[in-house]
Amino acid sequence: MADLALTSGPAMPRRDGAARPARGVGTILVAWMLMLPAIVTYVLMILLPLVAVLALAFTDYEFGAQGFRFIGLDNFAEMLGDRTFGASIRNTLVYSLFVVPLSIGIALLLAVLIEAGARGRAFFRAVFFLPVVSLTVAMATAWQYLLHPSIGPLNAVLRDLGLGTPNWLGASEWVLVSLGFIGIWENVGFNLVLFLAGLTAIPRDLYAAAEIDGVRSGWSKFWLVTWPMLGPTLLFVLIITMTRAIRVFDTVQTLTQGGPNNASEVLLRTIYQEAFHYFRFGYSAAVTLVFLAIVLALMLVQTRLIDRRVHYG
Repeated sequence: MADLALTSGPAMPRRDGAARPARGVGTILVAWMLMLPAIVTYVLMILLPLVAVLALAFTDYEFGAQGFRFIGLDNFAEMLGDRTFGASIRNTLVYSLFVVPLSIGIALLLAVLIEAGARGRAFFRAVFFLPVVSLTVAMATAWQYLLHPSIGPLNAVLRDLGLGTPNWLGASEWVLVSLGFIGIWENVGFNLVLFLAGLTAIPRDLYAAAEIDGVRSGWSKFWLVTWPMLGPTLLFVLIITMTRAIRVFDTVQTLTQGGPNNASEVLLRTIYQEAFHYFRFGYSAAVTLVFLAIVLALMLVQTRLIDRRVHYG
């Protein structure tokens, strides 16, 4: 018993007056051992790459070069006159402003309709979630056929109706719109599942209490009960959807490769092209920092403006 008392350490008083055993060195060591895999992963996968990007952004390093030199802000100054970079910034913002509100609005509408239905919830969840679990490249190939200007089913229908048949992926005025609709199709299913989880978590008693208070219509119940209680879910969906929209790459690279005439060039593709096509790792790192700054700024604005209005039950 004496040995046990020595190894466990003296009893420490708690606020409620009861005694609790002190944390020994062994307990602290076990805690650090349990955290070690996560710490190592964070350092190797996030911290070190971020430090490398920060360092390379101020150099002229090119892949395969014998050396590199510090050039200060020259890479960032070059961006100001880079038409490709300007087009990628503009297209990324336009794409995000088009995809984010529509994908969230459609997903919320579908979630409310599915949750209100008595049957088929599991079926509709699986159907709308299918684009999320499908391979992006495979789905992009399917969209390439659907939107083909001559043999695509969409233009075939428009042709039968006597309407125009745009070159959806080959015309500058249509390519970003086409990619936007594909992005909405990709994001609706993911957002739908999140909204369904949020709707399921709302207590049914609140709707019963609203009816007792005279709230009868479905719209009134949605506005007074559902919408405020969905605040945390909506904030999470908004942040996730904005992030997914800004980092669009797969569909652009597969379907248009940034064309025609940079009409569908986006930030991630610019980073990829500069690093792995032109091997300008220094300039690519500088563009990456701008990309990260935009994402961080948008996240801060969203959380500052929306989080204050969110009701956490």
